[in-house]
Amino acid sequence: MVFVISCLSVNGKMSLLTATPSAQSSVSSRLLRLSIFLLLGLPDSKGKAIWTAHLNITFQEGNQIISELGESGVFGNHSPLERVSGVVVLPEGWNQNACNPMTNFSRPEQADSWLALIERGGCTFTHKINVAAQKGANGVIIYNYPGTGNKVFPMSHQGTENIVAVMIGNLKGLELLYLIQKGVYVTIIIEVGRVYVPWMSHYILYLSYFLVFMFTYYCFYCTWRPQMPNYSLRRRRQMKVDVKKAIGQIELRMLKEGDKEIDPNENDCVVCFDTYKPQDVIRILACKHFFHKACIDPWLLAHRTCPICKCDILRT
Repeated sequence: MVFVISCLSVNGKMSLLTATPSAQSSVSSRLLRLSIFLLLGLPDSKGKAIWTAHLNITFQEGNQIISELGESGVFGNHSPLERVSGVVVLPEGWNQNACNPMTNFSRPEQADSWLALIERGGCTFTHKINVAAQKGANGVIIYNYPGTGNKVFPMSHQGTENIVAVMIGNLKGLELLYLIQKGVYVTIIIEVGRVYVPWMSHYILYLSYFLVFMFTYYCFYCTWRPQMPNYSLRRRRQMKVDVKKAIGQIELRMLKEGDKEIDPNENDCVVCFDTYKPQDVIRILACKHFFHKACIDPWLLAHRTCPICKCDILRT
């Protein structure tokens, strides 16, 4: 049953009136016919769905084993939707796009399963995926062009149906690239995430409900808007003030010769991956993890938590 609420302006004030039974019947009938018409005209979205990829990334920095889990990729249109894992391997040489059929990959001897990390561009997705597959890769991760941030899209790569292929953003790809070039052993588990259908299908499917919802919402919005304080905006502003205050209260120290943090065997700063040197100013969190002040302050302002253990600075 469809309930329709109408708005009437009397002397400049909004009033809520219920529709008459005959009006309800007429509007319900029209909405029903509209819904059936739109559903019958809904295009078939089979084969057009977009599947996200969960990447569980694990690597070791110094004595710390760091694990990151994020929905940071999408499966290619012609990729099998399967779980795959292995050590991440780069193409040999300066060119990282694996377009040369003779491209080799620096696979560690102890690795039973490996995933090729390849830069987008230079040739088709099909070509570079097949080059990696012919060298024995269990899966292929392609990172997007520079300047695209972490934007991704489902690749088209016919003829590679037997190997999992995922696209990730340029920034995430460069993070992995720099780690591996530093000699860090990086492993990734790729899991099948969620499915999305084209936005137009969603739009057509929900159009009839959206029209009714927007009409009702407008009536309530016009009535109650003057009485609704902007709690969300106030909360965000107060949160930013609290975070800045908390950052200012965290311990600072300038490193000097002989400090254990400068020892080459100690961990590097996990934000910039640089070593600590004398005269560096570090900030020591309550969880005892420390970082360059210039690195950690912007991070805390944006995320509020320790990059390693996720300790919230507002709860310590």
